[in-house]
Amino acid sequence: MDYKKSKAPVNTVTRNIMDLCRDTDNIYESVAIISKRANQISVQIKEDLSKKLAEFASYNDSLEEVFENREQIEISRYYEKLPKSTLLATQEFVEDKVYWRDPAREAQQSEG
Repeated sequence: MDYKKSKAPVNTVTRNIMDLCRDTDNIYESVAIISKRANQISVQIKEDLSKKLAEFASYNDSLEEVFENREQIEISRYYEKLPKSTLLATQEFVEDKVYWRDPAREAQQSEG
């Protein structure tokens, strides 16, 4: 996923609580869903960054020599400018792009 194309804000935004709990009817459940999605996004971004930086890794035993690779710096800056994973997850939740389900609620509805 290209996180740069996301409409998520880079800075913190004040949100209406009622908008966040519209689908779940419970703000705590909404926050838990957003939190789990933020963790998934964070892990995915970290894996992407590690994969890209591994291409530039030099395996020298010398601690005295430090090499600065311009491409490596640019990649790091790109990832630093991305919105935080919590902001990305919140934006996805607000736009109904997060799949979630509640097995307890589904069981209750099937019994009723």
